[in-house]
Amino acid sequence: MLKVQLIAHTPEPEKVVAAAAKLCYSGASLDDLMAGLTPESSRRFVRMLADLGHESPTEHASFTFAIEGVSRSLLAQITRHRIASFSVQSQRYVRLEDFDYVTPPALEGRPDLEEGYRQAMEEEAAHYKKLADLLKEGHARRLMEEGLEEKEAHKKAEKMAIEDARFVLPNACETKMMVTMNARSLNNFFRLRCCRRAQWEIRALAEEMLRLVYPVAPALFEKAGPGCVAGPCPEGKMCCGETEAVRARYKALKGEEDQ
Repeated sequence: MLKVQLIAHTPEPEKVVAAAAKLCYSGASLDDLMAGLTPESSRRFVRMLADLGHESPTEHASFTFAIEGVSRSLLAQITRHRIASFSVQSQRYVRLEDFDYVTPPALEGRPDLEEGYRQAMEEEAAHYKKLADLLKEGHARRLMEEGLEEKEAHKKAEKMAIEDARFVLPNACETKMMVTMNARSLNNFFRLRCCRRAQWEIRALAEEMLRLVYPVAPALFEKAGPGCVAGPCPEGKMCCGETEAVRARYKALKGEEDQ
């Protein structure tokens, strides 16, 4: 099950961004840079930047998320966002017998498909365990023949075994990660991954990340969401045709219905 926590972020992110922009647009000295930047004036400055399309100062604010309950399939997608830092649970060092896995929503309510999917995951887990055990046994025997003590041989063999056994693990296998992005990269991530054309799992993750960062820096993420939130749909003939419904959804997500 998807779980996301915002575990750290730049203190006073809007003030930091406003100070960076102030440096660009004024002759203020470094000593005076933060002077007069109240939360209200910082927010006005950040909104002005958004209207001007001046995004580079927003790179000075970063946000770190702890994420679990997502698939290795999602990992392949999110790491395409290269202006970010990722730390991911290693399948080389962590043995994953009886691993948890993500089930696509399309299978829900289809007992025949759900059962077949469950059986497939159990079979993959069994293959993984058998392969890891046999590889470990062979590696340990060889290492002891080469003179390594039994305890150390088994420890080293375990790592060598799961390093190769992981090749049979499915894309559905759950993983955990920490992700850090700056505000500019996050807004790009939201534009792409909140769109209805995005794959369902990464869209759910993007929405949860947006829900967490918006209260921390509402001016930075005022226009966050799929491209149609802040302007016309950029998808052309691939547009879902429901722009108003999408905009309403993201206003609700940000708690802006009455604003």
